[in-house]
Amino acid sequence: MGRTIAFFPEGAYGPTNNCVGIGNVLRERGHRVVFIIEESFAGTLEAQGFEERLMRLGPPPEEEEAPGQFWKDFVAENAPVFQTPTIEQLTGFIEPTFRALYDGAVYVDDRLTEIIEEIDADAIVEDNVIAFPALPASGRPWVRIVSCNPTEMVDPDLPPVFSGLPQADRSGWPEFWAEYDRVLTPLHGEFSEFCQSRGASPLPARAFIHESPHLNFYAYPSEADYRRSAGLGPLWHNLDSTIRSGDEDWASPPEIAEGEGSLVYLSLGSLGSADTALMQGLIDTLDASPHRVIVSMGPLHDQLELGERMVGAEFLPQPSVLPHVDLVITHGGNNTVVESLHFGKPMIVLPLFWDQHDNAQRIDETGFGVRLDTYRHEPDELTGAIDTLIGDQALRERLARVSARLQGRGGVTEAAGLIEQAAATRS
Repeated sequence: MGRTIAFFPEGAYGPTNNCVGIGNVLRERGHRVVFIIEESFAGTLEAQGFEERLMRLGPPPEEEEAPGQFWKDFVAENAPVFQTPTIEQLTGFIEPTFRALYDGAVYVDDRLTEIIEEIDADAIVEDNVIAFPALPASGRPWVRIVSCNPTEMVDPDLPPVFSGLPQADRSGWPEFWAEYDRVLTPLHGEFSEFCQSRGASPLPARAFIHESPHLNFYAYPSEADYRRSAGLGPLWHNLDSTIRSGDEDWASPPEIAEGEGSLVYLSLGSLGSADTALMQGLIDTLDASPHRVIVSMGPLHDQLELGERMVGAEFLPQPSVLPHVDLVITHGGNNTVVESLHFGKPMIVLPLFWDQHDNAQRIDETGFGVRLDTYRHEPDELTGAIDTLIGDQALRERLARVSARLQGRGGVTEAAGLIEQAAATRS
């Protein structure tokens, strides 16, 4: 019997696309799939054949918004903070971001409760970084997806989340955790009280989201995952990767299909690409190299100028592009990191904010790529890293083995099956 499965992703393309891949499998199996999305995303999921229910995380703007516009504006306003050390970003970016998310959770809680009852959801799948108490308070099975770096699931043997610190060297951990507690404990306590007032449990220590008592999963290839002091427990599943199938057929345009140099993919995500000075600097560096380049240009694409051996667009079907390239230059967003490993591509990671620093460090220390200082690296450091990674035959063979295993596992199908099991427990 078909169930009603509600997906509630964060208002960004990464978590939304992650949910779409799983939702497609569930829909093919005869289930009703409903996406609960911000009003700015209206029509985007409907165009892919899903039902939509709209909500807002704050009062409506005076003018029409582009999808995810609130966070694009928020990141743009805070962009100078990205050039500071991660410990300073706790005050300058992490706390303000969590506070904005908390304000949104308060604003939307009644609406979420209304939607869950209206569609009579058998299970609710959340891909967010903070709690929305309407989900656990509903009494229905709910599923937590973690589509951020695994340090979000705190463990004594893991570096502090958002720190970008190495696992092998703990010397910087105590100072970072002390500042984390100083900056975030007041907000954490306030948010935890709100959750309890709305029928949910208190928040776990140092976490802004609950563990689901029904099902939790994350997707981080085990070859890059962390050593933990203890297992996460039977309610947790690491699916390695939950990569959706290619959005569309894609082939290299004629202007870059052939020629000298390797084929490089540059993407700083929909938010990072809004830093046009940073993007243009990277484009100019690559233009002076012998390589051919595909550029995901983002919302300000009309302000960027590409070189002769380059092609780009505001949006690109990334899962369809990645199989064709030799190397990825990325901001370290979790989806791009996992997708690059899924297709066996080495990475140069230029982190900006949030868990991107943790992903950058992890890719560097596991040898799947190189972490560079985003704003202070020299052009020859970038081009030298490209040549080193592409010329590393042992790394290519290692990545090929990782890719073969991930593509053979079928994480999206496994995720759908686990969600089906959770939905079946609704009494």
